[in-house]
Amino acid sequence: MRYERPSKDEYYLDIAYAVSRRSTCIRRKVGAIIVKEDVIISTGYNGPPRGTVNCNEVGCLKDAVKAPHGRAWEYCPAVHAEENCITNAARHGASVLGGTMYIAGEYLVEAPLEPAEPCQRCRRLIINAGIKRVVIRCRDGSIKEYNVSEWIREEKENYLRELSRALKEK
Repeated sequence: MRYERPSKDEYYLDIAYAVSRRSTCIRRKVGAIIVKEDVIISTGYNGPPRGTVNCNEVGCLKDAVKAPHGRAWEYCPAVHAEENCITNAARHGASVLGGTMYIAGEYLVEAPLEPAEPCQRCRRLIINAGIKRVVIRCRDGSIKEYNVSEWIREEKENYLRELSRALKEK
């Protein structure tokens, strides 16, 4: 029997998925890692700030108020996996500039979104951190890759479109 070695992307996504298992969220578990020059620089998973209450211990406020998935962040104390990953690197003085972020996870409830798709807030943080590439594992197991420079272009275009629309309505 011949062993098939996983690609680097598969390997790092498997590690990101393992990191997601530390999440205390009862809706969605997400893990992220940052890799530079084939070395893991940082890891992070979604959960509340250090030292605060965990949803898996007391319940989920978003569930209690029937908040929709992918929105209503004001009801959720969680710091996203991407945010924690970048923050953990900063806490230890590790540069993420030019790195690749790998994100994997799963929903524990039915939801319309991909479990590892970065939200708009996290995309902006990834842009500002200088991460160049993001790789996610989709719900169906496929791998999706993003060039962060495309997000920069999209941010600019979206902002100018919305500004133009708002000025016309004035």
